[in-house]
Amino acid sequence: MTTTVPALGTRTAEGSALQAVLLDMDGTLVDTEGFWWDVEVEVFAGLGRTLDDSWRHVVVGGPMSRSAGFLIEATGADITLAELTVLLNEGFEDRISRALPLMPGAARLLAELAAHEIPTALVSASHRRIIDRVLDSLGPQHFRLTVAGDEVPRTKPHPDPYLLAAAGLGADPARCAVVEDTATGVAAAEAAGCQVVAVPSVAPIAPAAGRTVVASLEEVDLAFLRGLMTQMR
Repeated sequence: MTTTVPALGTRTAEGSALQAVLLDMDGTLVDTEGFWWDVEVEVFAGLGRTLDDSWRHVVVGGPMSRSAGFLIEATGADITLAELTVLLNEGFEDRISRALPLMPGAARLLAELAAHEIPTALVSASHRRIIDRVLDSLGPQHFRLTVAGDEVPRTKPHPDPYLLAAAGLGADPARCAVVEDTATGVAAAEAAGCQVVAVPSVAPIAPAAGRTVVASLEEVDLAFLRGLMTQMR
């Protein structure tokens, strides 16, 4: 019986092949970017501080150290970065224990990548304790490896997380398709030399060379990701 699942190394007309898919987590696969902001608002309210809604675009998609550090400086709150990090992680874990909605198209895309045995990694600026909790809902079997923001010397917007993921999968970064929802994540993936699909969640992201912008993850499937490789020069 002939299978209808293409082999991993299926070549495109131009002779290039998709080697791996690297996926962001918050705002890309799970609808949690709003959760982080809500927790930040609540924590700072407890400290007697009010967050300006315009700061949401500043902190979205960034590593905890940068986002929390910015909010401490902006509000003048009397709390250390280490103390705030604990409060934010605890608040977020409480939120996702009550509800963890997946982004439209996420479950279908993960299932398709698994069915075709495409090497896939989860690459997030969130800490390991958060990633492991979210994996319970996403399904750890969908990822050959995961990279957390507190496991790399430099996280997004630096390229390190995506370079580490590509190396861990034995893939050329240029043959990796990355799906991201924030400008910070897009910058990291592009600096690593990957082909990027941006699915903006909070702030708009403009199209650019080597970057494709779509309105929803429902527009993204394996054929779409393989097609990105044909756009390479």
